[in-house]
Amino acid sequence: MDEILFLCHRIPYPPNKGDKIRAYHWLKALSARYTVHLGTFVDDPEDWQGTEALASFCGEQCYRPLDPRMGKLRSLDGLRRGEALSFGYYRDRHLAAWVREITARRPIKAIVAFSSTMGPYAIESPGVRRVLDLVDVDSDKWSQYARSASWPMRWVYAREARTLARGEQALAQSFDATVLVSDAEADFFRARAPEAAERIHAIGNGVDAEYFDPTHPLPDPFEGLSGEQFDGPGSDQIVFTGAMDYPANVDAVCWFADEVLPLIRKDRPGAVFTIVGIRPTARVLALAEREHVCVTGAVPDVRPYLAAASVAVAPMRIARGIQNKVLEALAMSCSVVMSDQAAAGLLETDPQYAQVAVEAGEFAAAVLVFMAREESESQSARDQARAYVLRHYGWQARFDELLALIASPADASAPGTVPA
Repeated sequence: MDEILFLCHRIPYPPNKGDKIRAYHWLKALSARYTVHLGTFVDDPEDWQGTEALASFCGEQCYRPLDPRMGKLRSLDGLRRGEALSFGYYRDRHLAAWVREITARRPIKAIVAFSSTMGPYAIESPGVRRVLDLVDVDSDKWSQYARSASWPMRWVYAREARTLARGEQALAQSFDATVLVSDAEADFFRARAPEAAERIHAIGNGVDAEYFDPTHPLPDPFEGLSGEQFDGPGSDQIVFTGAMDYPANVDAVCWFADEVLPLIRKDRPGAVFTIVGIRPTARVLALAEREHVCVTGAVPDVRPYLAAASVAVAPMRIARGIQNKVLEALAMSCSVVMSDQAAAGLLETDPQYAQVAVEAGEFAAAVLVFMAREESESQSARDQARAYVLRHYGWQARFDELLALIASPADASAPGTVPA
């Protein structure tokens, strides 16, 4: 089998959050066609257990511990270099040496770098096909953070937006192909990097529809619970899923709990907002002190919560690309109300199962519409939601697109420049 190198900024196992889900599926699919050597960071001590699972379908592997405190210290060097702090955070001489060594020793045909921060490890590999999966235009996320932050973080985030944008553009010029998660994201980046426009491609996310299938027998996660949040039979469950230490998710659930949930409960006093996800911050945990808000923390399986929900919400105010939480909910036949930012990367949906809202009142009204539906109407919407995912978001078609990019010959004219 031909051999490729897969570089990832976060160990792609367990696949329990957006970037890890995409990276895991790429890695597993590629391993069926190539011998895949993996270089990655481990930033959560619990994730070291994932090395055994990945070893079953990877060739050689290099796992580097990433201490957030040391990463932040390395980021400070970016101020001196005039580069994005993100590149300093992920700079590791041991991983760089491993990449040089394995590309010299093994007949590597291609390198896939997952995220902009892994791009610098691949740019000095002449004659090797290089594919960069940016997923989202991360520099624009920093712009969004800057708009809502106070001084001095507003300056830090604005600087990161500018410097990372320059780095992303330099990488796009250096790589043979750059991938974004949606047509909208790819178009946005082509406008930023017009000199590399012909080498910028859109490959969307998929959903494991066999796993996210509402016909599986699943327990009711709310059965037997008592307390203020569950004080009546048939409480209307509103569910949010996602990593709860991610700032965009924290902002989303806090805004929903503050601005939207009180409006919903005026009409549906039994409504419960359940926040499902790993590592909830103190700000998120504080929401659980409120009546009719539940914070679960890490759960072994999010599917029961989606299956039991009246509606899932994605009230993202800071977002780019495709939200996996939306696709997973729809695959589970759960209707979704989402912000325009969360909907931006999706192919056209139907308001029977997915509604877009902006203001709090509009958001509450959309949630109430789904809660009030008759069973026959609700079942029809559930069937349409899953059919939408099966029609548009199967992983196999995505794999074929990625494989086609990897199999193309390397572009000898692509410069090997270091982003700054």
